[in-house]
Amino acid sequence: MNKISHTLIVLVSSLTFIMCNANNKENRKGEQASKENKEIIERQALLSRLKTKADTAKAFCKQKGLNTEYCFLADFSIHSGKNRFFVWDFAKDTIKYESLCCHGSGMKSTQAKPVFSNVEGSYCSSLGKYKMGVRSYSQWGINVHYKMHGFDKTNNNAFKRWVVLHSHTPVPEHEIYPNHLPLGWSQGCPVINNDIMRKVDTLLKNAKKPILLWVYI
Repeated sequence: MNKISHTLIVLVSSLTFIMCNANNKENRKGEQASKENKEIIERQALLSRLKTKADTAKAFCKQKGLNTEYCFLADFSIHSGKNRFFVWDFAKDTIKYESLCCHGSGMKSTQAKPVFSNVEGSYCSSLGKYKMGVRSYSQWGINVHYKMHGFDKTNNNAFKRWVVLHSHTPVPEHEIYPNHLPLGWSQGCPVINNDIMRKVDTLLKNAKKPILLWVYI
């Protein structure tokens, strides 16, 4: 092989390598853009669903004489590795704070699918609307919990079951999807991360009227 032929082969190989790299970069950019667009669409859909729920919650709060500045929404149809506890700001019609949230480990609950019950000793979460009650000491998280009083047949045993809102230190502050939260961190209580619990604690201490917590699927 003469020098000219060798040089041409080297040049062609180099150009091919450069073009492949450029194509790979473009493909990665396209994949990243597609992922970002998907996340934007999912976020918009989440906000739309929460807004619909919050509108119903606000009407309920007015009817029951509850706080109309904020409500808490816990959507247990959402994957446990994603945020599913939301503090909704009624005035701004948007999420103020959000957190991962554990569901009860009782009966045949799994990481992916909670089983709901209103029975004492079931260690299950209960669906329905709750009035947030008094602030008390907790051995978990930031050492604060709030009593919960159920309005519905599906949750009216919450107070005597000791179903309360509290935090737990191992609950991550960021989403862990596609992983699930472990079972066993809740015996029926909605359990959130420490950072959001501190913020929720401030809201509850300053609230002039009881705040609504709505657990649903």
